[in-house]
Amino acid sequence: MVLTFDEVGERLDAMAEEVPPVFYRELNGGISLLPEAVEDPEFPPGEIYIMGEYCDDQMGRYIQLYYGSFAALAEKEDWTVEAWDDELYTTLAHEFTHHIEGLAQEFGLDRKDEEELAAFRAYYKERHPRKRGS
Repeated sequence: MVLTFDEVGERLDAMAEEVPPVFYRELNGGISLLPEAVEDPEFPPGEIYIMGEYCDDQMGRYIQLYYGSFAALAEKEDWTVEAWDDELYTTLAHEFTHHIEGLAQEFGLDRKDEEELAAFRAYYKERHPRKRGS
């Protein structure tokens, strides 16, 4: 089941309202749901999607979630409403963790993400040698 952008926005807003206010400290750009799908450029099209990201740049500190990435996986995997909620919540919590760690100048989750992605790239390359991009 693929929820609409507006349906996902409402669900995300409800989740964001449940996050304790202290988590929003210095998150001056808030949380945005963007319409696009963002694919990992290191994999063939349609293989790996970026669901969200925490940004700390000249625009400030903010969280972006990509509706199109969620929708692409939902269609591919035939998600239920509960699966949508699980994926949205997991991604939102993950990005908030990056934010809180960034404020503390502790980047353990960044390192963990890099290690997991490197391991997945090696696994993928081993199992899909012909599909590999470059």
